[in-house]
Amino acid sequence: MAKMNVWKRLFPVRTHEGAVAQKLDAKSELRRTVLTCLLWEDTFYEKGSDIARRIAVLAAETNPEVVAALAREARDKMQLRHAPLFLVRELARRKGAGTLVAETLEHVIQRADELGEFVALYWKEEKQPLSAGVKRGLARAFTKFDAYQLAKYDRESVVKLRDVLFLCHAKPKDEAQALLWKKLAENTLESPDTWEVALSAGKDKRENFERLLREGQLGGLAALRNLRLMLASGVDPKLIRERLDKGVAQALPFRFVTAARHAPKLEDALEQAMLKGIAALEKLLGSTGLVVDVSGSMNDRLSKKGEITRMDAAAGLAILLREKAEDFAIATFSDACVELPPRRGFALRDAIV
Repeated sequence: MAKMNVWKRLFPVRTHEGAVAQKLDAKSELRRTVLTCLLWEDTFYEKGSDIARRIAVLAAETNPEVVAALAREARDKMQLRHAPLFLVRELARRKGAGTLVAETLEHVIQRADELGEFVALYWKEEKQPLSAGVKRGLARAFTKFDAYQLAKYDRESVVKLRDVLFLCHAKPKDEAQALLWKKLAENTLESPDTWEVALSAGKDKRENFERLLREGQLGGLAALRNLRLMLASGVDPKLIRERLDKGVAQALPFRFVTAARHAPKLEDALEQAMLKGIAALEKLLGSTGLVVDVSGSMNDRLSKKGEITRMDAAAGLAILLREKAEDFAIATFSDACVELPPRRGFALRDAIV
């Protein structure tokens, strides 16, 4: 008689290049995948669609509480927007998770346009009724936003803000919010005073940006993204420096690296703002080593529509670790591995590149 309890051959997990890798459990693999991806964007190693499918599969295999906690971490600590929404969408497929879905969705929606983004995500495969937990989460999240925030993101999208309002049956906190939502439903919201609205109305770029800067109406991220346009329009560099000196909230170093490439004359102000933003972050104890790939593929963009390259992201990470690591060492590799001096700020970027 043939033996039944035969030896089971285990095939090792391998990297893209074929090296043997450590096998992770679903929880660990899900966390690593979510916190290192821009949802649906291709990487050198994987298609964005494959990454999204893997997240969906792993989320279904992981404890719902763990998935919810990961969504919060991705939104709060990593400043990711789409990945947390995607996790909640997958969580909504689980039976008995309605309360958890509502609480998590309310938390991770932190910008008004994410209301419509989530519904569009929910309907990505097919248009279907929203679950009770999703409706509750959307309704609670809706009450977070004031007139400016709703007007700023009241766009002609596939899923409009007014559509979400009707779908989730949100209840206003007071009469003022009830009036605001009535205007949203009737498409009578006043246009917000933003640089996008002013430029789309054909207003003078220099005059518009300088007014917003003087009045403190241009946000930190908007200032970074529009540096090249402001300088090309003749905006007074002194005003831009004053805005940067106030700091830029929730901006990681790679954004400053990209901005400095377009506005080298403001590099000193950008570096100061960048280091000021890093200062409040928690220290990383022990010894930390970073090895940066400097091959040609690192010049590719992280996303189809963005300007940030993989090298920008790597330089930003290096700058961040140099500031926060207790003991830091860095090297680059392509054809050979080269150890670099651990310089500060943009000097480290220059050493890498």
